[in-house]
Amino acid sequence: MIIAERRPIPEILRNIENYQKILVLGCRGCVAICSAGGDREVSIVAEAIRLARTLQGKPIEVLEDTFIRQCDPEYLEPLKDYQGKVEAVVSLACGVGVNLIADLYPEIRVYPGVDTSFYGANLSLGEWVEKCRGCGDCIIDRTAGLCPIARCAKNLLNGPCGGSQGGRCEVRKDMPCIWHEIVERLKARGELEKLLEIWEPKDWRPAGGDGLRVRVREDLRLNGGKKPWR
Repeated sequence: MIIAERRPIPEILRNIENYQKILVLGCRGCVAICSAGGDREVSIVAEAIRLARTLQGKPIEVLEDTFIRQCDPEYLEPLKDYQGKVEAVVSLACGVGVNLIADLYPEIRVYPGVDTSFYGANLSLGEWVEKCRGCGDCIIDRTAGLCPIARCAKNLLNGPCGGSQGGRCEVRKDMPCIWHEIVERLKARGELEKLLEIWEPKDWRPAGGDGLRVRVREDLRLNGGKKPWR
């Protein structure tokens, strides 16, 4: 899932310092699961804003709402009910949600309430770890299901660096060297010869090197060929 972290309240306050009525808008998707932007977090952020502005002697009216998702146009339609009623929106969705609001409702001033971090797994309560970089050209079929792009600090694709010692990462001593784990796992499977294959240079275009990334499923399209970003 997409992992996000709440922005510091002073940063949020700076963006809304000239407004007297705003909406704090949450999302019940990924950010709710990682406890950054769901119903509970909306209430916490809204109350923090009210308290801070009251202490500044500049009271503010803060409305609260949470949509099912903010990354889908149909789930953003209720936002129309707030047009003309609030001066700005603080979105606790990931950057996708903030961008989509800005695209669909250009007259609404929308500000991010969280920082979008990475694609990660929830290993335990309150702990998320990056597992994927979204490069668009997956190679983990050759690396025992372990991604060196996301999990190697140097994004190496040809084995561990010279600084890796004792199975630990040179950059982060508290982290395992993912290439050490890849080698050990392939060895245990009797598939170490996979690393002897010559790989073509990594094509970074699907990772964004070729501009804005768009995924189109012609069998699912209903917009008559209209560009997805318009």
